[in-house]
Amino acid sequence: MKFHSLYAALILLSPLASSTTLELKLDKTMPAIEKFYLDLHQSPELSYHEQETGKKLATKLRALGYEVSDNVGGFGVVGLYKNGDGPTIMIRTDTDGLPIIEQTGKSYASTVTVINNEGANVGVMHGCGHDIHMSSFIGTAQQLMLHKDAWQGTLMMVAQPAEEVGGGAKAMLKEGLFSKYPTPDHVIALHVSASVPAGQVSMKNEYTMASVDSVDITVKGKGGHGAYPHMTIDPVVIASRIVLALQTITSRELSPLEPSVITVGSIHGGAKHNVISNEVKLQLTLRSYNPKIREQQIAAIKRITKGIALSAGLDESLIPAVYVHEDESIPSTYNDPAQTNIVRNAISSAIGQSNVLETEAVMAGEDFGLYGRTDKNIPITLFWLGGVEQAKYQAAQTSGATLPSLHSSKFAPDYKVAIPTGITAMSNAAVALFNQ
Repeated sequence: MKFHSLYAALILLSPLASSTTLELKLDKTMPAIEKFYLDLHQSPELSYHEQETGKKLATKLRALGYEVSDNVGGFGVVGLYKNGDGPTIMIRTDTDGLPIIEQTGKSYASTVTVINNEGANVGVMHGCGHDIHMSSFIGTAQQLMLHKDAWQGTLMMVAQPAEEVGGGAKAMLKEGLFSKYPTPDHVIALHVSASVPAGQVSMKNEYTMASVDSVDITVKGKGGHGAYPHMTIDPVVIASRIVLALQTITSRELSPLEPSVITVGSIHGGAKHNVISNEVKLQLTLRSYNPKIREQQIAAIKRITKGIALSAGLDESLIPAVYVHEDESIPSTYNDPAQTNIVRNAISSAIGQSNVLETEAVMAGEDFGLYGRTDKNIPITLFWLGGVEQAKYQAAQTSGATLPSLHSSKFAPDYKVAIPTGITAMSNAAVALFNQ
């Protein structure tokens, strides 16, 4: 930890970016990368089932000369290449698809359907752009091998499964990603954007994505006949009071300067018009940046649900159960300012300063943030890769129309522009960090 703190201090005192800007010649390599993208797009796999995807990535890395370990933390892949003495740079991609039926109308649209863990028949789509991520990842791995004279150190290419369910980074770290393999000095990643034009990137220092928690609340009551509510303790009414009271946590208990979201996404109770049930179930998502705010959110939810239940006349044995899915919890993503400045300047030199935008933080989550929360105190940076076709972006700006978002069945990134931009941006970011 002391080493990394000293390393960060030295970065602050050094030039913000390497003078080396790679002159990538992608004309010859892009046809194969685009073919790989189309294959990935048409063969997505759900979280924890990315076996074939992992094999494809491992095969590509081995063919490029990397020392490859597969099935790390599930179907994760680690590719290493040591090119003399120097820092270790980790580049991460995610690999899983989503249970979405694709409706883009593209000739290469995914038609994959599978039976999920709950026994339902679902479509599968790369609706979050992980196929763009993986294609840029392999393209970057290739370009850095073609330009080994521009950098020294150890390149660590990590393909992580199960990002969409918040489990992949945890599994890889638990299996020894930072102990069995070289501990990285810098960790970088990109994420395709559904609101930035293809050919551009955007980023920000400090908090860039939120922490995510899933919370279940089981509200108990004393059921009975709908015609005799005075003889019951109605859990639907209690749950309704809880839903409204939870809205006061962000508005009245937390500082207005601290971002906080508490959303009740699901409420289920009862089965018939004239029956007061014994139970109502609520499902919540919590978002924040500051870990202390997360703690306050959870404590307040437990206090409010208990207080409302007691005020309704329930005894202690029927206090609502509040369950936080700690196994799915992920922290906020904090872009180390010193490292992110280096990345920003390197990308600006490569694709032009006008194509590198400043963005705002979002309340979406990404388990990438975990790589910066270990006891090794490693700086991380995630930047956004524009994915929107320029003409569609301009049309939406003119008309005010809403573009398909990430996780939309109609999200179709402009891969022919986004992927080479991603390769150029990531390759130059890595070289700049190697050359500090």
